[in-house]
Amino acid sequence: MVAASPLDPDAVLWSAPAEERGERPLLVLLHGYGSHEGDLFGLVPHLPPEFVAAAVRAPLAPRFPMPGYSWFTIDGVESRDHDEVVASAEAVWDWVDAVRGAAASVGLLGFSQGGVIALQMLRMRPRDAAFAVNLAGYAFPEPADGDAQLAEVRPPVFWGRGARDEVIPPRFIDHTAQWLPGHVDLSGRVYPDLAHSVSAEELADVRVFLEKQVAKRAG
Repeated sequence: MVAASPLDPDAVLWSAPAEERGERPLLVLLHGYGSHEGDLFGLVPHLPPEFVAAAVRAPLAPRFPMPGYSWFTIDGVESRDHDEVVASAEAVWDWVDAVRGAAASVGLLGFSQGGVIALQMLRMRPRDAAFAVNLAGYAFPEPADGDAQLAEVRPPVFWGRGARDEVIPPRFIDHTAQWLPGHVDLSGRVYPDLAHSVSAEELADVRVFLEKQVAKRAG
């Protein structure tokens, strides 16, 4: 098993200072391969203000010459390192446990590799995350210890992807489309003109999803 590399607490971008977080729900933002914490942090103005958003930096460096950071190694088109997926998901949970304080809940939002980690975190601790948003990502095909419990809890998951996305191998998309409905309360959409990115239309759908999670907690 690969040892989990701890997240860099000094690299985290917060949408609110510590004194303003209190019991507000925490939304953890998980960037994609070769990116950094500043990427998804740009989405914050488009998200419901009830959340305290925290954009974290992945602990690994991708293969040269790719810049930025990664959650797990990609070796060729099809190969993914499962041990690194698990280790990175554990590292994020360790960080969440250390910083969440009195947060009312913890939600997860990831893009591409970050979407994989968001779902992996949900699979590891199905009762500890209120929901997950997976943008242009997938569910890792290896079984997880919490999968059976996940199918009982069925937390809300939004899965959005572009029909023109040529980055994620089709077998991962096919597996996710078959696997998710049996394990989570799934909502989402395929965007016909979208490639491996996030569109304004998709972001509007994500906001609606997040607003429903806020209302559910309030009600």
